[in-house]
Amino acid sequence: MGTLKSYAAHEDQSRGRRFDESKSPYRGEFQRDRDRIVHSTAFRRLIYKTQVFVNHEGDLYRTRLTHSLEVAQVGRTVACALGLNEMLTEAICLAHDLGHTPFGHAGQDALNACMKNFGGFEHNLQSLRVVDELEAKYANFYGLNLTFETREGILKHCSRKNARELGEVGQRFLENKQPGLEAQLANIADTIAYNNHDVDDGFRAGLLSFDQLCEEHLFYEQYQIVQAEHPDLEDRRLIYEIIRRMINYVVSDLIDQTTLRLNELRASSINDIRAQRVPIVGFSNEVHEKHMNLKLLLNKHLYHHQKVLSMMDEAKGMIEVLFDRYMSNPEKMPSEFAARARIHDKHQRRKARVVADYIAGMTDRFAIAEHERFS
Repeated sequence: MGTLKSYAAHEDQSRGRRFDESKSPYRGEFQRDRDRIVHSTAFRRLIYKTQVFVNHEGDLYRTRLTHSLEVAQVGRTVACALGLNEMLTEAICLAHDLGHTPFGHAGQDALNACMKNFGGFEHNLQSLRVVDELEAKYANFYGLNLTFETREGILKHCSRKNARELGEVGQRFLENKQPGLEAQLANIADTIAYNNHDVDDGFRAGLLSFDQLCEEHLFYEQYQIVQAEHPDLEDRRLIYEIIRRMINYVVSDLIDQTTLRLNELRASSINDIRAQRVPIVGFSNEVHEKHMNLKLLLNKHLYHHQKVLSMMDEAKGMIEVLFDRYMSNPEKMPSEFAARARIHDKHQRRKARVVADYIAGMTDRFAIAEHERFS
């Protein structure tokens, strides 16, 4: 890791952990956060959780785990270029999807609908819940006891109502302030990774064509360059080369534009960053528009493709069945969840949260197996 800028997150200025722990003689605090995330049960489960395509659809499509690794790779590259804390950036990137349900956004939507009368469900809040409460590995506390800065980065967005219940980590949403630059960066690294890599998966699945992708400038500009340099390149390598160059294009713009804004701001500490009303890390207007247009194209031609919608409708039905069965018969869950549900048997909101915790922690294939068990 290179020399940190004054406005980066410095470990000696960290707001610390919720439970006091002695320092490690060999690792920094943000490195410990990263290591705890990598060794968590929730992180391992991501290998069998949907990114776009349900796990059994094919071995080569991205999962939540490979997506998280790709986000971390983008995040660390930019953090290094900007003089930010790479370890903290990586920790946030690796943890950002720990609370995601099986079956991707379809699973989240279905579980949120099931939880409508019980406080709702949002995977971002669930990721924080995972690291704060649900992981059980340490003798002195539940959760992973991560630093404030990592927890702050995991909580990308939050309603004012929920923020009031989260204490210090939710305060910035009430005060309309920003998180540190590493948290801002992890958020954008996420969009860069899925925007570009969903192009690859969609093309591999035969749901996106070159003609459709060339409708958007971000793709078409790189397509023309690659075609001019390599006119005989076969489709498989052609799509990889275009995506590689698209990522380089948007990442370079992100670094240049963020550097410009930081120079104009002349921030001397992370507190100067937090005091801003809008994020500092971001694209130029031109690249932001291209980036968003590609996202709209994916939404139209991939996420709303009939094959994907059919797959997601089936997944939603599974989540609904599982929720109803566990609510009516908590004993169908493992003993630790069943015991928690029994404690709250007369408090339906808390009981439903236990059920949501259990379902959200499932992998795609386990959810499918559970659904078949009830059929």
